Amino acid sequence: MGSEQIPQPLSTAAMPHRPAAQGTSIAGTAHRWLLDRIGYLWVLLTERPISLYATSVLRIGYGLLYLVFLLREFPHRDEIWGPGSPWTPALAQQLFDQTGWNSILLLSDSRAYFELCYVMALVTSALFMLGWRTRAMSALFALVVTSFHARSIFMTDGGDNLILLMALYLVLTACGRRWSLDARRNRLKAARAGDAPEPVRSLVAQQLHDVRATLTTVVHNCGILVIAAQVCFLYGSAGLYKIQGQTWGGGTALHYALNLELFQPWPALSHLVDEYPMVIAIASYVTVLLQVAFPFVLFGRLKYPVLTILLGMHIGIAVLLGLPLFSGAMIVADAVFLPDRFYAFLPRLRRGAAWRTGVWRSAPGRAAGSASVPPQGRPSEPGSKHPATPAGQEGTALATRLASDHAAP
Repeated sequence: MGSEQIPQPLSTAAMPHRPAAQGTSIAGTAHRWLLDRIGYLWVLLTERPISLYATSVLRIGYGLLYLVFLLREFPHRDEIWGPGSPWTPALAQQLFDQTGWNSILLLSDSRAYFELCYVMALVTSALFMLGWRTRAMSALFALVVTSFHARSIFMTDGGDNLILLMALYLVLTACGRRWSLDARRNRLKAARAGDAPEPVRSLVAQQLHDVRATLTTVVHNCGILVIAAQVCFLYGSAGLYKIQGQTWGGGTALHYALNLELFQPWPALSHLVDEYPMVIAIASYVTVLLQVAFPFVLFGRLKYPVLTILLGMHIGIAVLLGLPLFSGAMIVADAVFLPDRFYAFLPRLRRGAAWRTGVWRSAPGRAAGSASVPPQGRPSEPGSKHPATPAGQEGTALATRLASDHAAP
């Protein structure tokens, strides 16, 4: 009796180990998920440049806006930035001593030097918009915008503040890889090279090339994130400041803005809109709601209607309040939130519309075979009555391209 041992139940002995095993499994799954997310973000940051079309839209938009701005102010250039400005170079230098800014316009007080700088600003804006030697032009464009902004910071309407920020940010991005003269030149160079093998690099040269490509991609992606964060901060802070005011809360802010003589390019139109107080109140509340909610709707499809409403809002500001430069800068900035597939779909949509309207059909007098796609057939089998239809390389490429264009969503 004394030598007998009482066996322990297996279920009782195994029960304490089950919660520990389950906890280990959950922790391991969470750890693997976290590592997968970090790896995905690292690959996205270092291997693929994002929003190349969006940065090209920003380049074209801001280059065009500043070019139009300089041309519009050409008759008044001396009063705003030149030697005859009320904001004299001495006053500007005093402000620079306090703020740390500087301007190439103050390197000389000669009128000939100022006119040369103005012409160079026009040329730089045009070349930056077209995407010619974009890396160098982006730096020169940022220098031009900074110099003109700092020279007479109190003489403009403030619409160039956002252009200044974006000009500095665009220096970090590869904004010339799409819709630019640089991209066209690279395509022609690749077409001329054809299938020629790439020159063999040494190990050190290949490593330096890879490091340069990775660094360029990282800086570009970081620049895109900074631009997006800047726009979100602008909208969010503007909405929060509006909430603190009684006029926006009461829905009367736009009423007072429409009755300011300084912001009435067409007084009759402003008075006409002001005759509908309910519309004014609704527009005030919608403006505040969209600006506060803007940073939170960027990760879903809700951003498309929000961006559409903001587009209408900025057009209304440009027309009713006479602030086209500010409205244009905000509209261009909103383009950074549209994905590349949206911009890539636009040429396909244009080609599809041209195909449906018959623009791409064979012109009269042209041989039918030169404009039509050769029919593609399956290889003939032994004993088949119909031989295979021959097709040249050009016809096959054209058919494949048209099929992919129409099959795209």
